[in-house]
Amino acid sequence: PVPSGKVQGADALTLGVVLSLFSVMLMGIAANWLAAGLLAFTIVFYAVVYTMWLKRRTAQNIVIGGAAGALPPVIGWAAASGTAPLNAWLLCAIIFMWTPPHFWALSLYTSEDYAKAGVPMMPVVRGAASTRRQILAYSLLLVPLCLAPAATGLGGPVYLGVAGLGGAVFLLLAWRLFRSKAGEAADPRNDDGLYDVRVGARDARNLFAFSILYLSLLFATLLGEHLAGVAPLELLR
Repeated sequence: PVPSGKVQGADALTLGVVLSLFSVMLMGIAANWLAAGLLAFTIVFYAVVYTMWLKRRTAQNIVIGGAAGALPPVIGWAAASGTAPLNAWLLCAIIFMWTPPHFWALSLYTSEDYAKAGVPMMPVVRGAASTRRQILAYSLLLVPLCLAPAATGLGGPVYLGVAGLGGAVFLLLAWRLFRSKAGEAADPRNDDGLYDVRVGARDARNLFAFSILYLSLLFATLLGEHLAGVAPLELLR
């Protein structure tokens, strides 16, 4: 709505600021001020540090800016308990490490759009081959981290199975993407939808789509185990 002129930039800014202030105050009053403070930091970091500064200045925008998108589990934990223990930050770390392979896979077949908008995403600045290598590297770091909740008393046997099996699929898709030619200039994406891409970009699309499913399954399994009363493994205790 803003780029098309249907909503003026000043009006959008005013609405965003008002909603942000209201949400932080409501969180502090209804829950606690630790959660409210974390929420305020997240909003400022995302809107100012990531969107206004990092997004158009560095190819590491997703890596650094991912901290804002990763903090909601910590905010939720603080809102529910008034504390932010190690397990809350572990969930934050999982999302943080998940963000680069997720978004870089998407950017491999939407790099032309980023280039037109002047956003220096990794494929635009470093090229597709470098992006595919970094996706694989982050994937290799992500999967062991996703297994960690089973060792810290947060996840149980079902979670360990989901994280392990899903992680194996994630690594397989990342390896296939690494070996592919996804993102090369000779194979631009179609304009028929986010998931309707040319043959050469299918490996990027597949990892992008599965990354959403994988993260959703991890958190849904933790919730399901808790509701079902499944005992955590606590391998480190």
